[in-house]
Amino acid sequence: MGEQSGWQLSGRGPEAYERYIAQPFLTPCAPDLIEAAAVTAGDRVLDIACGTGAVARSAARRVGATGQVVGMDLNTGMLDFARLRVQQDPEAAIEWRPSDVAALDAPDTSFDVVLCQQGMQFFPDKAAALREMFRVLVPGGCVAFSVLRAIHYNPYQQAVADALARHVGPNVAAVIHTPFALDDATTLRHLTTTAGFRDVHIQIAIKVCRHPSLQELVPGYLAATPAADTVAALDDSVQAAIVQDVQAALQAHMDDDGLAVPLDFHVVTAQK
Repeated sequence: MGEQSGWQLSGRGPEAYERYIAQPFLTPCAPDLIEAAAVTAGDRVLDIACGTGAVARSAARRVGATGQVVGMDLNTGMLDFARLRVQQDPEAAIEWRPSDVAALDAPDTSFDVVLCQQGMQFFPDKAAALREMFRVLVPGGCVAFSVLRAIHYNPYQQAVADALARHVGPNVAAVIHTPFALDDATTLRHLTTTAGFRDVHIQIAIKVCRHPSLQELVPGYLAATPAADTVAALDDSVQAAIVQDVQAALQAHMDDDGLAVPLDFHVVTAQK
C-alpha cells in the first residue's frame, strides 16, 4: 500500500478514537453527510477512510437490504474495531476492506455514491484520491466529503492545541493542527473539478458536539491521536495542567450537561 497519512493508530488507539473522536465529533455529523449525498434505498455506497465506521453504519441503514455499503481504510486496526462495533448494530450489513485511497480496491463504475468524512485532509496525494473516487463512481454518481475549516473556528481543538503548545511544545501541538490542513474552499473546488467532477457545491456546516466531562474527554481525545505516547509519558501534574487550560478556555461552551462546542467544516458534493 502507498504512503500513510500520518494519523495512524495502533494498540488501543482505535478504541479511544471511537469513544473520544468518533462518538462526540463525527457520529453526529454522519447523517448530514448521507443527506448531502442524497443516499437512497438500494444505493451502492463506498465510505473511504471509514475509520471505526460511523458513516458506513449510517449509510447501511439508509440503503437497506437492497443496497450495498463498503467501508475502506488504510488502517487495519480501525477496520478491526469497526467489525466489532457493527456487531452491536444488526441493521448495518457492511463489507470492510483495507485499501489505499490512491489505488482503491474496487472496479470502475462500481458505486453510486462515494463518501469521505474528515479524511481528505490526511491523504498524501489528494488529487489521486479524487481521481480514484471518480473512477469507481457510475456516470451521474455523487461524491460527498467533509473537511474541517480553520482551527480558529473550532474552539475545542484550538484549546487543546494551545494547551499542548504551552505545556509540551509546538511540535506536539502541531499534531492537533493536522486535521485542519485542507481548510480553503478555493483549493477544495479546484481539486474536485480537476479530478473531473461537475456541479461542485461547497457548504459551510456547523454541528454542536457534546460531551459530559472535559476531565474525561481531553485525555481520551489525546489518546486517540499520534501524540498519545508523548502525552502518556508526561508527569501527572503536566497532564492535569493541560486539562485545566482546556477547561478555562472553554468555559463559554459549558452548560449543565457539560461541553457544547461547535464543529465547523466544509461539505463538498459533486457529480461524475
